[in-house]
Amino acid sequence: MSEAPQPTTAAEKQSSARVLPALILAMLSFSVVQTAVVPILPSLAKELSVSGSSITWLMTANLLSAAVLTPLLGRFGDLRGRKPMLLISLTGLVAGSALAVSTHSFTWLVVARVLQGAGGGVLPLAISIVRDELPKQKVTGGVAAISASMGVGSGLGLVATGLLLEHWSYKSIFWMGLAFGLLAVALVAFRVPSDPVTDKEGGADPLGAITLAGWLSALLVAVSQGNTWGWTSTKTLGLFAVAAVVALIWGVIEVKVKHPLVDMKMMSRPAVAFTNLAGLLIGFGMYGSFMVISNFAQTPEKLTHYGFTATVLHAGVMLLPSALGSMVAAPLGALLIARRGPRLPLVLGGVLGAVAMAYLALRHSHEGDIYTASAIFGLGIGLAFSAMPAYINGAVPVEQSGIANGMNAVLRTVGGAIGTAVMAAILTGDTMKLPIPVLLPTLDAYKHAFWVAAAVCAGAGAVPFLIRTIKPTTTVAVGNDMANLGSGPVLAKTDA
Repeated sequence: MSEAPQPTTAAEKQSSARVLPALILAMLSFSVVQTAVVPILPSLAKELSVSGSSITWLMTANLLSAAVLTPLLGRFGDLRGRKPMLLISLTGLVAGSALAVSTHSFTWLVVARVLQGAGGGVLPLAISIVRDELPKQKVTGGVAAISASMGVGSGLGLVATGLLLEHWSYKSIFWMGLAFGLLAVALVAFRVPSDPVTDKEGGADPLGAITLAGWLSALLVAVSQGNTWGWTSTKTLGLFAVAAVVALIWGVIEVKVKHPLVDMKMMSRPAVAFTNLAGLLIGFGMYGSFMVISNFAQTPEKLTHYGFTATVLHAGVMLLPSALGSMVAAPLGALLIARRGPRLPLVLGGVLGAVAMAYLALRHSHEGDIYTASAIFGLGIGLAFSAMPAYINGAVPVEQSGIANGMNAVLRTVGGAIGTAVMAAILTGDTMKLPIPVLLPTLDAYKHAFWVAAAVCAGAGAVPFLIRTIKPTTTVAVGNDMANLGSGPVLAKTDA
């Protein structure tokens, strides 16, 4: 039998109002900073006098740093407290933004992007803090809001980049990141209480941390640079081999060590393993699709007879509906999770993503097509993001929440790197001859990219059927109190 939720006290409402906005802003800060440089990489290459292949390190370095530091910060949060680790994560983002503002060196700008990658720890830490601090009936809605904020921030970052470049230099983008980061640090410091949940019986696992960083580094560098080096080159294949060997060593270490960084038994539970697979596929679809849509919109129509000759700002505005869709998805996803469990929103997320990309493969001649597909895609991504932490939190104990959600975030990042690389390979593999020394993809190349993204999103939508249903422990009464709309209960832990 399910129990009716207890009334929310004034103190609990005040706690939600204080804590949740700070955590959402922290998540927005990282997601905006991570994606803001994507549309300006070609202009940055000219500004910094580096090659087009070298400039991609500004994304590779950030993805690599986020992938390595996210699970480490999540685990240290489990061991030593979530708030201190969240402040360290945001401090890295602020330090990286400050360094980027102060330098004109490409090398130091790469270092700055590495520091900004520490912000990746925000997601698992913020989700764990919500689980600790908010009343039970508010947890699902809070987690959904934070998770969907990643999609919102990614869309807003693209728009903000274009808007800033209309009036100022590329430095203004890093000033934006610095301002967001400082505000997030202040809010977290003063509004988020020190959490009582720590894994007092746990311990450090330095060898596990080193090997995790090793195989993730080798994998992401190989994926990110494969198009430049060649997928069959010695360097690319060598790094893939190193990643496979070190990942195997890491798995053996984590099984045998007394206090593992990542509990492999926890990772092998179907609710966690298949959710991580869904995260990998959703990351592929999101990052890859954003890149393809932005490039398609900016293609000069007079030369190619497709595209919209859009500026960076115009291309960002075309993707703005994705941010709005993700905003709508947060309360909707929480409501669906509370009533039906996380399966339905995750399935819908994958299906809507597939529908949006299939729509663009078939209809792409009017700007309205981009706006429509962007809105549908953002809604799907937001629903998927809200569902994945619900699956994981329902299957792991609270003391493993940080590392479990951290590994899910890592696999989204890995999926994003793979998606970006695959989409770039599709676009560069089919180009047209033009009277200018620039290679542009054919329209068929873009159609193929859209179809691939649709297939990947459809796969993400199918994954939840491999997971045993996790039902909420309580029902949610939806009345006139809009503050409680979609605020679901904590999901029951299961053996799924």
